[in-house]
Order: sequence, then structure tokens, then C-alpha cells
Amino acid sequence: MNQTDNKQIRAQFDAQTIRVYQAYNDAIADSALTAGRFVSPPFSMTRMTWIKPSFLWMMYRSGWGFKDAGQNRILAIDITHTGFAWALAHSCSSHADPGMSEAEWQAHKAGHPVRVQWDPERDLHLQPQPYRAIQIGIGGEAVAHYVHEWIVRITEVTPLAHAIHDRVKAGELEQAKSMLPVERVYSGPPDT
Repeated sequence: MNQTDNKQIRAQFDAQTIRVYQAYNDAIADSALTAGRFVSPPFSMTRMTWIKPSFLWMMYRSGWGFKDAGQNRILAIDITHTGFAWALAHSCSSHADPGMSEAEWQAHKAGHPVRVQWDPERDLHLQPQPYRAIQIGIGGEAVAHYVHEWIVRITEVTPLAHAIHDRVKAGELEQAKSMLPVERVYSGPPDT
């Protein structure tokens, strides 16, 4: 994977899987946790769904699970390394390259069912950091692969998010930091 110093995929991973996060409403979260995969409906197989390997970026996006009812349940989704690699290999930037015409951009997007964007990573106070975290938008044919092939397990981490948030609000930053998932730079499956 081609990564610069300020664009690194940081994630929790093991020999079989890499963890990504998503936040959903109760209906989607409950059905996914019960089935061990996303169930449509209520999960939409036709919308682009964004996965985030960074726990703190997910906390920023969902406001620690308090932002709104549509993002009040935070799920950790462990997916196969093969699926993650497929997503990256079939991705394009979420923004057109400079100088690309609208027609060129539409044609380029049509050939890539996955979007990638790099946004500033966040700290415990959800403030931007000088390096970037990857967001991966899965659409088109990639959604079916994600739902039916890549997902190994789905775990709810909302209680963990709330507990860390409570420590941050109390000013207990070292304790909050010790509760964070351990994320390392990811450059592919670890050697086994």
C-alpha cells in the first residue's frame, strides 16, 4: 500500500482480520449483532457505507455515540485482510483529480465501487492531528462483498466509547488513553 508519512492506515488487526468501525441506529445495530452480519432491511445494500479503521475518527464522526439517534450505536466490524485489500485495490479518491473533466470523473468513479478519503486523525478531545486517517466508502458491488464475504464478526463498542468519553470529560486522560484500542500502522496482513 502506498502511504506517505502523514497518510497511514492505523488499525487494530490480527493475523486473520482488520477492525473497522461504523455507527448506526438501533434497528441496524440490533439486527447486525443478532445475525453477525448486516441485514437488509434495515441496512441498505444500495447506499455507500463508510468504514473507518480509526477508533478516534469514529468517535469524532459519531460524537462518542451521542451525536444523533442515527449514530448512537458504534460497531466494531472485523473483516478479512483479503476483503480490505480488495476494497483498496478497487478504490479511487472521493474527489476528482485536478484538471479532470466531469465526464472523465464520472467514468472514473463508475469503474471503482470504493471511495477513499484521508481526513485529519483525531485525539481524545477530537481535535485534528497533523496526520490523516483513512475513510473507505463501499458502494456498488463492494457492498455485497462486504456484507456476505468479508465480515468475520461484529461487536458493539458503544459502552467502551461512553466509558472513554466519561474519562475524557473527567480530565482523566491517561486512564482514557489506556482504554483505547491498540492501533498500529497497517501495511497488509501480518506475517504468520
